[in-house]
Formats: sequence, C-alpha cells, structure tokens
Amino acid sequence: MSNYWHPFADVATSRAEPGLILVRGAGACVWDKAGNRYVDASAQLWYVNVGYGRREIAEAAASQMVLLHATSTFGDIANQPALDLADRVAEIAPVREPFVFLTSGGSDGIETAAKMARRHFQLLERPEKRILVSRRHAYHGMHFVGTALAGIEANKAGYGEIAGDVLSVEWDDAGALEAAIDAAGPDRVAAFFCEPVIGAGGVFPPPAGYLEETREICRRHDVLFVADEVVTGFGRTGDWFASTRFGLDPDIIVGAKGITSGYLPLGAVIASETVWGNLARAGAWFRHGYTYSGHATCAAAALANLDIVSREGLMERALDLETLIPEALAPLGDIGVVEEIRGGVGALAAVQLDTEWLTREPTLGARAALGARANGVLTRALATGGIQVSPPLVLSESELGEIVDGLARALRDL
Repeated sequence: MSNYWHPFADVATSRAEPGLILVRGAGACVWDKAGNRYVDASAQLWYVNVGYGRREIAEAAASQMVLLHATSTFGDIANQPALDLADRVAEIAPVREPFVFLTSGGSDGIETAAKMARRHFQLLERPEKRILVSRRHAYHGMHFVGTALAGIEANKAGYGEIAGDVLSVEWDDAGALEAAIDAAGPDRVAAFFCEPVIGAGGVFPPPAGYLEETREICRRHDVLFVADEVVTGFGRTGDWFASTRFGLDPDIIVGAKGITSGYLPLGAVIASETVWGNLARAGAWFRHGYTYSGHATCAAAALANLDIVSREGLMERALDLETLIPEALAPLGDIGVVEEIRGGVGALAAVQLDTEWLTREPTLGARAALGARANGVLTRALATGGIQVSPPLVLSESELGEIVDGLARALRDL
C-alpha cells in the first residue's frame, strides 16, 4: 500500500501499490524499476522540452543552491537569477513593454492573470468589467479560477459553484466569442483566456484565422486577451511563443512547463504596459504573490534551460516535428478504432479514438495508453479520448518510429 495520493487518479487506486515507478531518464526516454525502457511520447505533462538527464541544468541549480538557494521577492527584495530571468523572458516575449511576474507554475499563473485583469478595470473605475471567458475543451489549471474556466466539464464536477462571472464559448468559432461579449455586455467582460493550441482538452490546433480574429474582437470591445501558453510556450510550437507565430500581441501571456523543461517548478505571467502601466500610474499595490515567486534556484535552472533551447536549435526542431509527427502517425488512421489524427502546430499531436466507441466504452483511451506502455511507449489519454503525442523536442526520428509502432500494436489490440 502506498501513502502517496496521486493527482487525477482514483483514490482507491492511489492507496494501492503504484503501477509504474520510473527511476531514470535520458534524452527522450525513461526507464522503470525493472529496467524497462519507454519512449516518452508526452514529455510527461508537456514539459520535458530539452529531454532528460541535462547535467547543465542540474549544475546550474546546484551552484545556486550552494550560493543562495532562495529568497523572498516580496516588496523590494530580489535575487539575481530572478532578475536575469525576468529580463530574458521580457526579451523574447511578444508583448508590448513586458513586465514579468514569476510564479510556481501554470495554475498559479492563471490565477494571477485573472486578478490582474479584474484589478486593471477596477482601477479604471469600471469594476463591473469582471466576466472571464474561456472555450469548450479548455484547460487552464486546477486552482479555483482555472477550474471555473475549465472547458472540460469533468474537471468541474463535484465542487459546486466555484467562481461566478465566467462564460464558456465554442472553441473554434470567433463569432461565438463576439456574441457572448455582446450578450453579456462589453462593459461587463474583462478578459478572454485562450490556449493558442488547446492541449489537455484534446490537442486542437486553431482554425485558420481564428486566433487573429478573436484578438481583434477583444480589441474592439476593450477585453483583455490572455494567451495561456503554459503548454505552447518556450519552444514547443516552433518559436518562443505561439503568440509570436500568430502575431497576437496579447495583453497577458501565462507560461510555465517549458520554461524549465520541468527540472524545477516555475511559471511566468508576462503583462503588457496596458495592464501593469495602469497599476503603476494609479500608484496601486498588487496584493498578490506566492512564497516561491522568483525562487532563485528555479530561476537559475530556467536560464540554463533556455540557453539549451536556443543553442541547440530546439525551436527549429519543433518545426521539423510539426510535419514529421503527423506524417508518421497518418497510417494509424487506417486502424478501425482511430477517428482522426490532429496536429500541425509544433510538436503537438493526438490520435483521436472513435467517438462512438468511446461512448460505448469510456475507458478505451486509458486502455490504449496502457497498451502503448506495454509496447514501450509512455503516453496518456486526453479529455476527448485522444492519445497524446507531444514528445521531448530532442526526439530522434527512430524514436518517433518506435512511438508509431508501439501505438499501432496497442490500437490493433483494442
């Protein structure tokens, strides 16, 4: 029996012995206690961008731990790695006059962005502008605001009313966003939260022109555009941010995961001058923060990680994988249980299982993921019954072949 309570798991299962204990990683692969090797098709939860076993990141963290492992950054206290990281992120962010608020991860970042948006309009003496809008299939973390914004209904079930003043619109229809703003009243809507590529909800790339159109709708109605780049940021979509690729100029970007490649927990909220300048001009405090905001060791790890992404051309590699992954997965579409292959923006793809089969057999996705594991591929089922294929950016073409072969065997067994 284990005393570790697993996230997103059946509680009874959490009390049993863990099903898979991983002990080692190198490149795009991991090994379990028994010595079995797996190609990691999901980069864990989308974050192992530079791969496993990066001594450079470990040494940067260790050196900082010995020198000064952490400081508070409340008030006027700072540490050099946090300052350097904020400057580095500001240099690469597609945001006008960026100001960077560091967090412990993506869920923290969404909570922070929501508070920034509402505080922004309160200081403009428009406190009625407080409605937050998200999309069907959206995942914005699991803090209270993120759960309220969830477009995955199962993630909200069982908690009662979590937060009011939240609306959901169809994921691929810009007109639906404008209609929702008009119906609620533009004077009541504060922000639109948008994943450039929907991640945990099933890997849904944006329809052509969708992101650009929703950005203009937000501008017309004085609604802040919050780009949730927790998954897509820091290289996975072929640039530092998907917002750069799509020319979005967001008011706020939320990032995490790839900023450290998961070596230590860290996130960043990048606010434009529209937002932070309003607080500054009002002489307002932002009474918000986290114990580990600007954690020195996490920031040192992030700087080393970003060096690797840049030096090794991993954004360019993500663009290669943007084509290679869907092409490699395409033959799986001939297997009867597969409905479609989704991808086409960076190293993000999903093998969608047949929705009618999933209706009859809701555990089909989980069974497919377990079957893949039995065939040397580590992945998971997403909310729609899609099987995630978003590997580390260091994945080789032979390892991509292993992913396809392992998935094919698992899917045929279904």
